[in-house]
Amino acid sequence: MRFFRPRTPTSAADAQPRLSRDVLVLGVIAFFVMVGFGVVVPVLPVYVRSFGVGNLEIGAVVSAFALMRFVASPFCGRLIDWAGERTILAAGIGIVALSSGLAGIAQNYPQLLLLRGAGGIGSAMFTVSAMTLLLGSTAPGIRGRAIGFYQGGFLLGGMAGPALGGLLATISLTAPFFFYAGTLAIAGVLGLLLLSPGYRNAPADASGTSAPRVPFRTVLADPRFRAACLANFAQGWTSFGVRNALIPVLVVEVLRGPSSWTGVAFAVAAVAQTLALAPAARFVDTVGRRPAIIGACLLAAVTIFAVPFAPNIVVLTVLLCVYGVASAFLGTAPAAAVGDAAGAGGGRPVAVFSMFSDFGAIIGPLAAGLLADSVSYPVAFGVGALFFLATSALALRMPRETRAVRPA
Repeated sequence: MRFFRPRTPTSAADAQPRLSRDVLVLGVIAFFVMVGFGVVVPVLPVYVRSFGVGNLEIGAVVSAFALMRFVASPFCGRLIDWAGERTILAAGIGIVALSSGLAGIAQNYPQLLLLRGAGGIGSAMFTVSAMTLLLGSTAPGIRGRAIGFYQGGFLLGGMAGPALGGLLATISLTAPFFFYAGTLAIAGVLGLLLLSPGYRNAPADASGTSAPRVPFRTVLADPRFRAACLANFAQGWTSFGVRNALIPVLVVEVLRGPSSWTGVAFAVAAVAQTLALAPAARFVDTVGRRPAIIGACLLAAVTIFAVPFAPNIVVLTVLLCVYGVASAFLGTAPAAAVGDAAGAGGGRPVAVFSMFSDFGAIIGPLAAGLLADSVSYPVAFGVGALFFLATSALALRMPRETRAVRPA
């Protein structure tokens, strides 16, 4: 009766553990959060303009969200240690939901500015607690896959959100804010009902042996953590600064195309990044974090530097797709490296890791715009490429992965 024999693992893929329920739930939560965020982003500048303010005030509302994320992140680790990941995650989502709903009924510009800043605080609480829970609930051998699944939720939500935002804007400029509050409410309820309390004392390996809490000072000295933080800074600087701030202007002023070309190019690049997530996550888990960070940073540096030299929109779209593939690796490998370095170290290492991305997102657009105006577009893009090259060089100091951090 050979057909009834239990199936035995025949490969590393068969033997490795599956993603936990918490990872699956976090991916769904990420989708709902990003759908709502994507709905608001296209209409936010127009909504701010309706209060009779200029471009500076519009930029201040956008920057307030990122600035308060950066300011609040250092406190998130201590909050997680005090109340647990699930509680802080739900509280953060609740703050963003409440501030978003109130933003839809704001009576003046100062109210809107304060509410967006409050939303940034809640966003920091959600981001740090979700990543801490994700890393703590996942064995090292499948950590890349778990992060890839989580990032996939964000990417899918980010692609669906702007389209829904355009439809909701035909109803009113405030409808997207109420929709955002609704999707966040769903995400918060899912977190409270389905997530585990926390993994500050989770097993570190397949044997079930509890990992000792790694001192924060030790984590800071770990070359894996340092390389991951610099990679996150480079991503924040380039993706939110150079890419989002300059490419729309580059398309109109240099390529002489309509602004709609930017949306098409970004959408195609987002699809390429989404398709690359699964192979990137498997590469990170099977080959290692070190080669993934080194190779992805080199690819991102070459690609982003070539963008201002693109002769037409087709070449620009291809370059953005290649950059999206590199971003798929940079969205998984650095976070996995943080998990390897921090172990059961709580939320403080994740909070610092998140701050590097926020800091890059805050100063990146300002520096890129200044360099483009005072020097040239190639210089503005070249600075972003230099950060990637520096990260690749720093990652050379990371220890080579052993079988202990790969799938069983």
